[in-house]
Amino acid sequence: MTPELVEKYATPVPRYTSYPTAPHFSSNIGPAAFARWLAEDLADDPLSLYLHVPFCKALCWYCGCNTKATRRRQPVAKYISVLLEEMRLVRQSIGRCQPVAHVHLGGGSPDILAPDEILQLGAAIGEHFDIKDAAEIAVEIDPRNTNAERVSAFQRIGVNRVSFGVQDFDPDVQLAINRQQSYEDTAQAIAQFRDAGIASINVDLIFGLPKQSCESIEATAMQILELRPDRIALFGYAHLPARIKHQRMIDSATLPGSSARFAQATRAANLFLAAGYVRVGLDHFALPHDKLVTQPIRRNFQGYTTDDCASLLGLGASSISRLPSGYAQNEVATGNYIHRIQNGELATARGISLSDEDRLRGAVIDDLMCRLTLRRKSLRQRFGSRVETVIEEAEKLAQSDEDGLFMRTVDGYEITERGRPFIRAICANFDAYLGNTNATHAAGV
Repeated sequence: MTPELVEKYATPVPRYTSYPTAPHFSSNIGPAAFARWLAEDLADDPLSLYLHVPFCKALCWYCGCNTKATRRRQPVAKYISVLLEEMRLVRQSIGRCQPVAHVHLGGGSPDILAPDEILQLGAAIGEHFDIKDAAEIAVEIDPRNTNAERVSAFQRIGVNRVSFGVQDFDPDVQLAINRQQSYEDTAQAIAQFRDAGIASINVDLIFGLPKQSCESIEATAMQILELRPDRIALFGYAHLPARIKHQRMIDSATLPGSSARFAQATRAANLFLAAGYVRVGLDHFALPHDKLVTQPIRRNFQGYTTDDCASLLGLGASSISRLPSGYAQNEVATGNYIHRIQNGELATARGISLSDEDRLRGAVIDDLMCRLTLRRKSLRQRFGSRVETVIEEAEKLAQSDEDGLFMRTVDGYEITERGRPFIRAICANFDAYLGNTNATHAAGV
């Protein structure tokens, strides 16, 4: 892989956790539209829940999530009470107790919650929704917050998958991103959850951080392999200081360039593959027994998942819901979100209604992101004659590809192993919205 090829495909493109992507949402979709979708869209099939906790004890400078730092209990307690009220309003709009197959608590740091708040949240979910016996209930954890009481509380509400943020164990990198977190603290936190019977463990790493090198990411990867998580996510850092103010604390001169980023990602990936992990999609790795390997996968706002529910309800500030009719996002600012809910209305601030063309192109991008394939027969069965335009675009892409990234197959097209690191750049060829906005996207490598 030459530096020239890496630079060629380093153009910023969306991460494609949805299609259309969030920069294309508008205020045309508000509480009334979302309430109508809730009443009309949901069949009796199970759905997914995402609950956002926008608080951390300290702000990591690299973070692009909607969160704020606090060490006071009052703002967190107030937010949880409002989140429970939103849950009630959503349940009221649906009009029945909807079955749920997946629950994800994200942030921020959901383990900033006190044990009694965790139990309160779990009880409210069970009150307003029918949580299936085999439901996956996942939570994102900052190991620095973990203690026995919180672990017990998460276990009692049914959590069975835990995702640990690590990023990099190198002290210089940690200082540059304002996240001091030792290997020992992380190992102890993982052991506490495993001892509580929660065996499904994910670990998140990031490449492209300030002062990061191939040597530092290799050292971190080797330490992660000692912990043997079921899944590893290896994300690329997106430096967007014009949009994310706290990223201005990072000296851009200390950031690796595109070729160095690619080398870091490749070094870590090769170590995971050599240790017996299977590469999933763009940036996930899983042990052979894990569901990401043994079951069909799809793409959502948390990355790659086996969640096949047709609908996802996002609760909390900035959360995004995905329903058959479209996407709806809550108020991003926590204060605005709280004001809306306390006034007795849904917190929807913007969204987008899906057209048939959106659904088609969303399916194409999901197939490429998850399976690296585009199959003519299955697309025609799902979308009829509308798919021909997309097939023509795929054919032109295959004909013009001089780099061995995208090729024809017997029943369509596929992204090659050489093209895998550039999946997002390839998907961008099928994005009808790209270029129609001033949005800032993450680097393609």
